[in-house]
Amino acid sequence: MNLDLEPREAQFQQRLTEWLDRVELPEGLRDYGATPTGEDVPAGRAWQRALVDGGWAALSWPEPYGAGATVAEQAIFAETLARRHLPRQLSFVSMELAGPILISFGTEQQKKTLLEPLRRGDEVWCQLFSEPGAGSDLAAISTKAVGSDGGWRVSGQKVWTSGAHYAQYGLLLARTDSAQERHRGLSCFAVPMDRPGIEVRPILQMDGESKFNEVFLDDVAVGPDDLLGEVGGGWAVAMSILGRERRMLGSLAIGLSTSLTDLRSAAEQRGVDDVPFRRRWAELFSRVQLLRWTWFRLLSSAADSATDPRMSVLKLTSSELQQEVASFGADTLGRDFLVGTAGEPWRHAFLASHGATLAGGTSEVQRNILGERVLRLPR
Repeated sequence: MNLDLEPREAQFQQRLTEWLDRVELPEGLRDYGATPTGEDVPAGRAWQRALVDGGWAALSWPEPYGAGATVAEQAIFAETLARRHLPRQLSFVSMELAGPILISFGTEQQKKTLLEPLRRGDEVWCQLFSEPGAGSDLAAISTKAVGSDGGWRVSGQKVWTSGAHYAQYGLLLARTDSAQERHRGLSCFAVPMDRPGIEVRPILQMDGESKFNEVFLDDVAVGPDDLLGEVGGGWAVAMSILGRERRMLGSLAIGLSTSLTDLRSAAEQRGVDDVPFRRRWAELFSRVQLLRWTWFRLLSSAADSATDPRMSVLKLTSSELQQEVASFGADTLGRDFLVGTAGEPWRHAFLASHGATLAGGTSEVQRNILGERVLRLPR
């Protein structure tokens, strides 16, 4: 793998840096990561429009729908914004999941009506996949879409749905054929969140935010115009979505590197610079850099990074590193971690990190994927 930038990539990086130096940031904008809270949406929406106007939105979308940037350019963009503590877009689900899925599986009419409001941030999307009895085992979902009047009536419950309380659309996975095998009877729909029968209940997290929700569907009408892909083809859509979700997790290495650098400065100010601290800091920093290089290697080598099972390496490593770095910060700051403004970012990171090894597939599931589909180990 060649880590030197090609002339085009260096020019891309320079243009991006120069644009960031002069752009006016929306008031209240912060690095909220992949998912904004409801309070973040106005600033995030303004930021999304600034990215559109500057030519930096929808980099991963192919032309003519988006910028058609190379994988290397997308990585440069992600790293540059992470170093400046800026979000890459209004909503990861909207831009990196819903948009590409609409391009790959949507009809021409769906693309025409849904992509541009999504790209500009006028409409936010959520992902209606996980259920109380089907989180990591996605094929076990029980939400049913029963045929009715040329369409379907959907009933069931979703949970841990990021951003559903402010989303205008949802990617809904439902079972359209209970007689088929688990993976074969699923279909995916693009559903307006204000459709009658949809109720959203925010979940208060222990970090004080409400990014996740329960969503109840009571006899919700969906039709052929809402269908993404083929009837019964929802598993292929779902796997494409999950693969795309995992492939950008390597970019978390930049934020973790910054956190470790900040922690070292904080430790030195407190007189904490002994051998145990240095050893643990060096170990974590090295593993974060390995995550970064692995991300680059997979992005540059995978024929289809959206479905390559090796992307589970990024999900597994990044989520567990988030917890370890946050715990290290708590141990290092001691009393300051518990009280005062200095420990506030670390308290939030520590509390939020506990969901990292659950969201998007547990660490156990990722190990199973790598063992069975990459290493070809017996079940």
